[in-house]
Amino acid sequence: MRPSLFSIAFDLVRGASARLQSATRPNPAVGHTRPIDADVLESATAVLTGGTRKPWPARLLPFLGPAFIASVAYMDPGNFATNIQAGAQFGYTLLWVVVISNLMGILIQALSAKLGIATGMNLAEQCRKHFPPPVAWAMWGISEIVAMATDLAEFLGAALAFNLLLGIPLTVAAFLTAVVTFLILGLERYGFRPLERVMTAFATVVAVSYLIEIFLVRPEWKPLLYHAVVPQLPDREAVLLAAGILGATVMPHAIFLHSALTQDRIVTREPRLMRLLFRYEVADVLFAMGVAGAINAAILIMAASTFHAHGMSEVGTIEQAHRTLAPLLGPASATVFAISLLASGLSSSSVGTMAGQVIMQGFIHRRIPVWLRRMVTILPSLAVIASGADPTRSMVISQVILSFGLPFALVPLILFTSSRRIMGALTNRWPTTALVSLSAVLVIALNLYLLYGTFFQG
Repeated sequence: MRPSLFSIAFDLVRGASARLQSATRPNPAVGHTRPIDADVLESATAVLTGGTRKPWPARLLPFLGPAFIASVAYMDPGNFATNIQAGAQFGYTLLWVVVISNLMGILIQALSAKLGIATGMNLAEQCRKHFPPPVAWAMWGISEIVAMATDLAEFLGAALAFNLLLGIPLTVAAFLTAVVTFLILGLERYGFRPLERVMTAFATVVAVSYLIEIFLVRPEWKPLLYHAVVPQLPDREAVLLAAGILGATVMPHAIFLHSALTQDRIVTREPRLMRLLFRYEVADVLFAMGVAGAINAAILIMAASTFHAHGMSEVGTIEQAHRTLAPLLGPASATVFAISLLASGLSSSSVGTMAGQVIMQGFIHRRIPVWLRRMVTILPSLAVIASGADPTRSMVISQVILSFGLPFALVPLILFTSSRRIMGALTNRWPTTALVSLSAVLVIALNLYLLYGTFFQG
């Protein structure tokens, strides 16, 4: 960091009761320093130390960003596939599952952010520190497989969107997707803020697209609101789809990534300021996850109001949804749908690669170039495309693999955030631990049922 920027941060901190450390703190394990936006650090420091009289929305701005990057995983093409199937087959009936999934996601991502703030270490690093080496290495292997499976859905979704928008072969669309994600990931060298802005822009594109779709479909609001809060599971297929929605929403790589995004972004070790910093990060989580939840709900509502309402419950793939929207709502609706899918796929694929880097660095203290990881993770996607397999079906299978890895992120997160020795002033209160434990049991039980239904009942 340049001395002038360091002196700005140091002068702000010196008069405060806390010692705020630079967000470019190097990680000794990997010798890596994340570039910093000095204006963000200066603004955040002023807010935490009481050096600003700006209104609350302006004080919140420096803390926004990490949750938006993590929340991209909550609105990836896997969510498109499961929510479209749920809406087409059951109308609004499973909308409550989207609501519950998002509430669970808010709680889990807030704890992940808190772990990074309280300890200066991400979830993968904590696992390496507290678990025996064989366990840590095994968890790394499982997490890498899960990250690649997740990236399969995200990459395929973006490639499929290019295919639908431009009419180019899926293989060409896949290579175009790889090039664009390389460019997006290259922004990280300029600091965390440009990447956060790009991800926020992608989320905005998806949100605006579905705002347009909702306007076009004109849903029935009374039954919609009823099914958003009243749980119903009409049959076994509905249970499997509910598990699929939950599995596509709460993702292990987002849990690992979020703790890394907050671990050295804005750092303080004074308990009062840590609690204040965490409150701002909770606001970030609520805002970002609220947008992600609204988008997931909008996807299901669109499918319910368009396909289910017209007796087209057999619509089960993204391609079918795209083709069917045009005759029902006009060509513009199909284009808007494809644009939202493209923004979702590109952003979530980039986030998946970032999460893979965090997982490797944390578990085994190794780092490979981002371009190499991107090349490795797209190979399964290219193989699926070359084989001629159904992209939507491949996405569903990837969600099943993802379900298997979820406990390996959730259980350690609960253990670590409940430990006063690890968390200090930000240790979970017992109601928080009870609530997140109940959420974890429900998530794991539904995912086990999804695995059982997939492998033993077809």
